[in-house]
Amino acid sequence: MKQEISQNIKQEMEQKMKETTEKKKALIAMSGGIDSSVAVCLMKNAGYDCMGITMKLYDNQDIRDDATKTCCSVSDVADARAVAQSFDIPYYVLNFSEDFDKEVIQRFVHTYMEGGTPNPCIECNRYMKFEKLMHRMYELGYDYVVTGHYARVEKDETTGRFLLKKGLDESKDQSYVLYNLTQEQLAHTLFPLGNYHKTEIRQMAQDMHFVNANKPDSQDICFVPDGDYASFIERYCEKEFPHGEFVNKEGEVLGEHKGLIRYTTGQRKGLGLSLKEPMYVLKKDMEKNRVILGRNEDLFTTTLEANDLNWISIEKLTEPMQCKAKTRYKQKEADALLEPLEDGKVRLTFYEPQRAITAGQAVVFYDGDVVIGGGKIL
Repeated sequence: MKQEISQNIKQEMEQKMKETTEKKKALIAMSGGIDSSVAVCLMKNAGYDCMGITMKLYDNQDIRDDATKTCCSVSDVADARAVAQSFDIPYYVLNFSEDFDKEVIQRFVHTYMEGGTPNPCIECNRYMKFEKLMHRMYELGYDYVVTGHYARVEKDETTGRFLLKKGLDESKDQSYVLYNLTQEQLAHTLFPLGNYHKTEIRQMAQDMHFVNANKPDSQDICFVPDGDYASFIERYCEKEFPHGEFVNKEGEVLGEHKGLIRYTTGQRKGLGLSLKEPMYVLKKDMEKNRVILGRNEDLFTTTLEANDLNWISIEKLTEPMQCKAKTRYKQKEADALLEPLEDGKVRLTFYEPQRAITAGQAVVFYDGDVVIGGGKIL
């Protein structure tokens, strides 16, 4: 029954896209991966005039390019171009490397240096794909920006607001990293993969014999393909960060850490300590250059505050409301009470303690499969 419902939704959405197209123009962000490649196929089949765009975000030599791990490598450009040619659509590579450095990499470095843990994929969506690329969309006279994200956009006819909804494949849902989309951006954004499961998308790519049909999904941050964030930051800043003390909650010294940027809340591996029991990073004391360690149970809390908020299904939070929320991409949402505070902040109180709530990460609020909004954890 669930599969039949899913199929009906897809057929209705595809028919709706065809009926409302009237040769609308779609600017498709192509990373060279399967998802954005199949997005081209779906948009062409729906009758859109399409153009493929790959955003050049950095110099490959600067990030020690590993084509198996990044999403924007030289080989990715070749794959994207081959797919665009197979559908006979124009394709261009646009250089946004200066903007990417300013809006994404510098924010990434600054958050680590301030003691937080950033999410650069969210910043890239916010400042690059749905700001810089949409600006280019307007310049070129196109109607929509299209990406291969697993999410959905619908209009609430009652309120007139555009809604961001989870993708039907909840195991691949990416609504969490898209919570910053504005009403104007949602009105000019299409997510054709949102009504499909990943297995269906991969099968489409194989059926069409795409050159990238068997390419694995990118897993790492594109500009840190080896996963060594601390070394990247040291190279970027051209400085080393001072060693300091590991201490427990009581202030007892447990050993020496190798620089605060190398640790994040909830971390257990890579501490380099020989301890009587498993210990985890609880927080970082930036003033004293200390990393505070504790037991796993010490990581659980119920309350957080957030700022830099963006509201989608509502115009503004004016009174407490019940919702579900999550503080990490792969985390399952949990029941919580959302309350407005002064200075545009909010307080979120979970009914069950949550593990390793981390400053710098995003918290996103849900009503069923609809994104209410989100913000940055303080």
